[in-house]
Amino acid sequence: MIKQAEKTYAPLEVERQVQEFWDRAKVYRKTVAAREKGEDFFFGDGPPYTTGSIHLGNVLNKTIKDLVVRYHRMRGYHVRDQPGYDMHGLPIEVQVEKTLGITNKKEIEELGIEKFVNTCRTFATDLLQTMTKQFQSLGIWLDWDRPYMTIRNEFIEAAWWTLKRAHEHDWIYEALRSIQWCSRCETALADAEVEYSDETDPSIYVKFRLAGKPDESLLIWTTTPWTLPANLAIAAHPDFRYAKVKIPHGKKPEYVWLMESAVPDVMARGGVTKYSVVETRKGSDLVGLAYLHPLRTKLPYQKSAAG
Repeated sequence: MIKQAEKTYAPLEVERQVQEFWDRAKVYRKTVAAREKGEDFFFGDGPPYTTGSIHLGNVLNKTIKDLVVRYHRMRGYHVRDQPGYDMHGLPIEVQVEKTLGITNKKEIEELGIEKFVNTCRTFATDLLQTMTKQFQSLGIWLDWDRPYMTIRNEFIEAAWWTLKRAHEHDWIYEALRSIQWCSRCETALADAEVEYSDETDPSIYVKFRLAGKPDESLLIWTTTPWTLPANLAIAAHPDFRYAKVKIPHGKKPEYVWLMESAVPDVMARGGVTKYSVVETRKGSDLVGLAYLHPLRTKLPYQKSAAG
């Protein structure tokens, strides 16, 4: 019998009643059992870090997963629906360091590595319970009684087993790659662990004096001044034309090489009103020129670098 619609809607009370009914009637377990003989469907949960309460990204993520799992279960599939939690690594360590007032790795050693690890384990386990309750309050139907936890030996041993199998099939090789590195933690960083912010940095012009020609320099422009200490080469486009510009400088003039089309703009930026182009060359004709690094007096390696 259809009842009269209620005049007021109390969503929190409706949510409480539904959750209570699901628990009392064991609806989730009965739904799973009803599909035990169905075709297998394997759901792999990309685990969230146990670093705090769930956020909107976690909510969206788990809601979509819940939708997929429910859809396949409604179609009769026997769904493996184990959730997971990432419970070690930098995100958790950094949070624990904040609670302990630790600012560097040396202080971890002074505290005691075992004590620090156990503190991280307790921190992650407590937050797992908190996050599970929050996911359950959203009505997410997963096997919350047996989540996989990356700090458990069974998970760690499975990772080693996988690595062993890959080694046996000769799928592992040694190579080099560029990675992001945390100088404070002294460890590699995943892309998700890198925080970005807008910064305003200077772009600068730098003169690299030519070897054996104290009055002649190559003029470069860079938007990354912090890379200059490691500089080992200057690039010139083989087909572009470069100009040797004569600039009055005391009793003797100085000469700088730069791209011909940029001469007027660069001279104006440098406040140079009197100058003249005395020679032009293609970039390919500049190949082989040697220069002295402008920071060679501060960087011992740059005094001996050659090539």
